[in-house]
Amino acid sequence: MPSPFGVSQAHEKKIGHRRVDASGETTYKKTTSSALQGSIQLGIGYTVGNLSSKPERDVLMQDFYVVESIFFPSEGSNLTPAHHYPDFRFKNYAPVAFRYFRELFGIRPDDYLYSICNETLIELTNPGASGSIFYVTRDDEFIIKTVQHKEAEFLQKLLPGYYMNLNQNPRTLLPKFFGLYCVQCGGKNIRVVVMNNILPRSVRMHLKFDLKGSTYKRRASKKEREKSKPTFKDLDFLNDVPEGLTMDQDTYSALVKTLQRDCLVLESFKIMDYSLLLGVHNKTQAKRENQSQGSPAGGGDETRRAAQRALYSTAMESIQGGSTCRDTLDHDDTMGGIPAVGSKGERLLLFVGIIDILQSYRMIKKLEHSWKSLIHDGDTVSVHRPSFYAERFYKFCSTIVFKKSSCESTNVHEPYNPATQENPGQLGDPTRSAQLPFAGGQRYFTSCNLSLVQEDVEQHSAR
Repeated sequence: MPSPFGVSQAHEKKIGHRRVDASGETTYKKTTSSALQGSIQLGIGYTVGNLSSKPERDVLMQDFYVVESIFFPSEGSNLTPAHHYPDFRFKNYAPVAFRYFRELFGIRPDDYLYSICNETLIELTNPGASGSIFYVTRDDEFIIKTVQHKEAEFLQKLLPGYYMNLNQNPRTLLPKFFGLYCVQCGGKNIRVVVMNNILPRSVRMHLKFDLKGSTYKRRASKKEREKSKPTFKDLDFLNDVPEGLTMDQDTYSALVKTLQRDCLVLESFKIMDYSLLLGVHNKTQAKRENQSQGSPAGGGDETRRAAQRALYSTAMESIQGGSTCRDTLDHDDTMGGIPAVGSKGERLLLFVGIIDILQSYRMIKKLEHSWKSLIHDGDTVSVHRPSFYAERFYKFCSTIVFKKSSCESTNVHEPYNPATQENPGQLGDPTRSAQLPFAGGQRYFTSCNLSLVQEDVEQHSAR
């Protein structure tokens, strides 16, 4: 039985700070996963509950840089409950700002606490190569992910402009961050973010891809392919789905325009190395599987998925938005996915979102690209300058991954051209964005100069 702080070094599997010992116990920075889970739930339960008792007010610029801290001794205190984990300190970043963001997406404090704190979190067993730990709430609503210090710092600097754009443009495939926290225990800082969940567990994903628009080393490894639910990459998509995924003209138009806006936002903050996470649910195949197993047509876990509480959280809402979209989706059989058709006429549902956006084009990435481009074609590697990366990513998604049905004659695809985009929430124009109020004009940033935010992020990128 491993102690909460520290495990035997023998027979460990190591990926970054993440360790899995011979017994299957996961640790992160020498803290067991169970202790980390409990600390996160206790910390969020206290901080969100405490904040809900405070009156609401406008979001100020300084709110993005506030850090609240509370100590949780195992024996309890007059503020915190007793617990069976080692002593820890919990930090809550930008609490007032994140409260507003949660409200923006219709997440009430009691729903947020119920999702995260009411039941044990589920640790995802296929975390990828980042070395992060991923948890998903039992109701499929939120993902909790450990992040590095630089990523957390970059998110803090990104928040003012990023969420001003998000407020003006809720139809986005960019991740929605609902909280940023830090657990200090055993002399280590473990930072976590709470985000929307792109791939619901209740819907079986027959295929899953992580796409960057690059071909250099973008093929799933043999070890990855042996997993029960592998994540494939760009070269796998080109080989296995050469004809792409076809959708009707209106859906295709909404999707590519959303991607175009999102790429513009990411480029304006010099963000790169992000991916499109794509889950494919094959309804035709699922129907055959259910029939062969004696289940009624249309049966299976995927039909029992509860509607998500957060607004704009499903893939279809992310590209269409609006309450009318939600009313329609709640009564059809898309489960929030985007309807599409395979090359053989299979009925598909696509679950998509842009992930890993907390990578700025710092010097280390510039050096990495320079080194790779000496050996390989510089245009094919995934680490590239932000402007080229955005253009290549958009082109790959809009022309190779997603296709417009040939039944429609309207030309929907537009080349990626930031200079000609009409986007009221465009972050490339700080002055224009700063003049636009929050939704309905009910709230707005006080003393918010987005040009200063832009400079702040650029300085961070140059480090």
